Amino acid sequence: MSIKTQLNDSMKEAMKSGDEVRKRTVRMVLAAVKQAEVDKRSNPADKRVELDDTAVMNILQKEVKNRRESLEEAKKANRTDLVEANEAEINILQAFLPKAMPAEELRALVQAAIAETGASSPSDMGKVMKAVMPKVAGRAPNDMVSATVRELLQT
Repeated sequence: MSIKTQLNDSMKEAMKSGDEVRKRTVRMVLAAVKQAEVDKRSNPADKRVELDDTAVMNILQKEVKNRRESLEEAKKANRTDLVEANEAEINILQAFLPKAMPAEELRALVQAAIAETGASSPSDMGKVMKAVMPKVAGRAPNDMVSATVRELLQT
């Protein structure tokens, strides 16, 4: 079952159960997915463009990242109501993402990619990222991957 189908099913379930937070959160993600599909149309005559699971996963990760940033701002402003709301939304969104990759596994993948590409300096970061990203497949945030690559190339 595709992630988009899971999101639609979850929204229907939330509407039936009256779970407003889940309904609002999932609806927001589905709107972002729909907008991305509309933006991806190259020709107005194209009737439908469907995003694949990878693209939907990237949108979900972006939404989680946005909420984490909002969470930090809410903590700085001592807004416990916003902190709780953002944490609840993050938990809902993470249910649709694959289980996070442990840092040790990410490190091992990056080290293997460095050896595979023959990278030796931070200027080779692009080659390593290109090799690592398909293997990570949404199981680790891009900023975490790039930070690990940068760290290992500098040592």
